[in-house]
Amino acid sequence: MKILVTGGAGFIGSHISDKLLTKGHEVVCIDNLSTGNIKNMEDSLKNDDFSFIDCDIRDSNKLKDIFKTEEFDQVYHLAAVVGVKRVFEYPEEVLDVNIDGTVNIFKHALDYGCKKVINISSSEVYGEPIEVPEREDSPKNVDTPYALSKLVCEHYGKIYNDIHGLKTTSLRLFNAYGPRQDSTPYGFVVGIFIDNVLNNQQPVIFGDGFQTRDFTYIKDIVNLIIRSGEISKADGENLNIAAGKPVTILDLAEMVIEITGKDLEPVFEEEREFEIRHRFSDISKMRTLLGYKPKYDIMEGLKLTIDWYMENRK
Repeated sequence: MKILVTGGAGFIGSHISDKLLTKGHEVVCIDNLSTGNIKNMEDSLKNDDFSFIDCDIRDSNKLKDIFKTEEFDQVYHLAAVVGVKRVFEYPEEVLDVNIDGTVNIFKHALDYGCKKVINISSSEVYGEPIEVPEREDSPKNVDTPYALSKLVCEHYGKIYNDIHGLKTTSLRLFNAYGPRQDSTPYGFVVGIFIDNVLNNQQPVIFGDGFQTRDFTYIKDIVNLIIRSGEISKADGENLNIAAGKPVTILDLAEMVIEITGKDLEPVFEEEREFEIRHRFSDISKMRTLLGYKPKYDIMEGLKLTIDWYMENRK
């Protein structure tokens, strides 16, 4: 098949492209490189079945030309404004990119004969959870522009699936981590902690450290995302994509310190006002529909991730 990956220069998107190429697909990646990195695509760019186009998903005319020319069979849609710090600093851009850009993807996919769109959503749609673990039908407590944008796009996907006949699936990712993840202040906690510790800096925990997250290793994330595109059972569904095992932020910091062998301890600062207390997933629906159980536990995934950071330090 010929497959489009949006946001393909990013952390998750680049891994998806790599995996799709190993499965024999032809892959086109689009990214505006606002947060993505050409270096993430180094392996893919060596493959004759891969091509990269610099494109912003808000540019409807350019997207239209790409869809018309390439005649995609499927789309894996990951392009978005992400990262806790960034989404609070640029709320208007979040809504513009994440909603308008996603609608552009759905529209052109439908107009030019694409069979399926896998829309990457987020566990953030649950907000501060009313119940844990979070099931797909748990109440949504949307409280940020990012969460709102992702929930709106899930509804758009459902409309395109049920009314217009474009097969769509929305996947609510929980705390993906692994090689290539951004470790800057605009990035995510695993990468930030690893970068801190490797530089002999104490990892900073906001609050008491007993917040929980459902950290899911990138290889499991990628296998689950691609699996959702390969089967029809997931068409029209919203699915949690997670390991299904809560880990406290304090435990995460201590595991990173233990694996690296550093003589450090976390430091604690005042809890941030937007901090979610608990976030972990019920993955029973995911396992039933996708037939896949995550294979990497947190210690194994962290060791692989830390090895990558050590090999790729500037």
